[in-house]
Amino acid sequence: MSQIAMISFHTCPLASEEGKETGGMNVYVLELSRALTRMGHQVDIFTRSQDEHNKAIVEVADGLRVVHLVAGPQTRLNKKELFPYLSEFVEHYNDFCKNNTISHAIIHAHYYLSGLIGLQIKNRPMILSFHTLGLMKNLVARNIEEKEDDKRIEAEMYLGKLAKKIVAPSKSDKNYLRYLYGVPQKTIEVIPPGVNTDLFRPMDMESAKKHIGLSMQDKMILFVGRIEPLKGIDMLMYAMKIVTERNPDTKVCLCIVGGDISQPQDAWSDTLRNLNAVRHTLNMSTTVTFVGQKSQEMLPYYYNASEMVVMPSHYESFGMSALEAMSCGVPVITTNVAGVSSLIDETHSSLITSVNNPLLLATQIEHLLHLPEKRAAMRADIRNNVLDLSWGNIADKMSALYREVYEN
Repeated sequence: MSQIAMISFHTCPLASEEGKETGGMNVYVLELSRALTRMGHQVDIFTRSQDEHNKAIVEVADGLRVVHLVAGPQTRLNKKELFPYLSEFVEHYNDFCKNNTISHAIIHAHYYLSGLIGLQIKNRPMILSFHTLGLMKNLVARNIEEKEDDKRIEAEMYLGKLAKKIVAPSKSDKNYLRYLYGVPQKTIEVIPPGVNTDLFRPMDMESAKKHIGLSMQDKMILFVGRIEPLKGIDMLMYAMKIVTERNPDTKVCLCIVGGDISQPQDAWSDTLRNLNAVRHTLNMSTTVTFVGQKSQEMLPYYYNASEMVVMPSHYESFGMSALEAMSCGVPVITTNVAGVSSLIDETHSSLITSVNNPLLLATQIEHLLHLPEKRAAMRADIRNNVLDLSWGNIADKMSALYREVYEN
């Protein structure tokens, strides 16, 4: 068993290289696939072509390629617009395998749309990673536009009954799958995301700050992630306003990494424009900075230049940016709803905050801000907590799961 098909229908793991906004799932699929090929597996990642100018097949590394299959118009579409093109994708997947004499031993589908595709691929066992759960997103949605429709929820319920195995990134997501979706416990395997511990490593803070244009006097609080309402960035802004009011002599700033800011502000996403409005309302135009997306290679400099990373999510299946920061030895304050919070031990329980409590979050930020010696002492502990989550170790666990499913 060595040929594996990764299905990432709605988003391409190479999207950042193609100039598109990306999230943690893209990093997950690509890094896991790289690690699997280093173990000797052959991995094909199948994704929907969103640009006719992209190469149909991209050789990423020995044993790893990304295959763009045509399914519907070759342009970016809203995820809810993609349902009509699932069968066309399956047809072109089957044609590709036939024309190239390939028989994949395992299908690993990512996100529910890919899961629906995996079910249509005959005589191949499917493992599914949801990455996020529609019911949980609906729980924290603030308006009707943010809610996932019934079609997604029904699909997730259906997939929970038919997938051979479902990979949950955390114990909390495992329990949501068990109790909200009725997925049998034996079907669920908890395997957290990995992190590139060679890329995301501690480095000299002064050098990191210089690399991104900060002075040593700048005390940077960092957010990294997709710009979505459920990420709680507005709450973080409120907390930062409190911090600046209570500490007028401290040169503290908030840097928000993520989102597409390459266009004029009136062309920004609704969420970005709303956050920009909050920034102006709180009179924090010089304190809060949107810097847009940064490459994986650039992110370690941002992490190491920061005093801390804050992940104030209302729901987070895990939180890969937090994992990356911790691998750099940087303290992470995260809400207790994030899967990554399980990696923060009792010794550092002050790093766990609650949702929508800017006063508490402000106090926790101040506590770390004024204790640089404590932050320095925490660095080794923080990194040690995630060293066993290298992509090599995660690929070992995933490979064992593939073998179990294939042999049974």
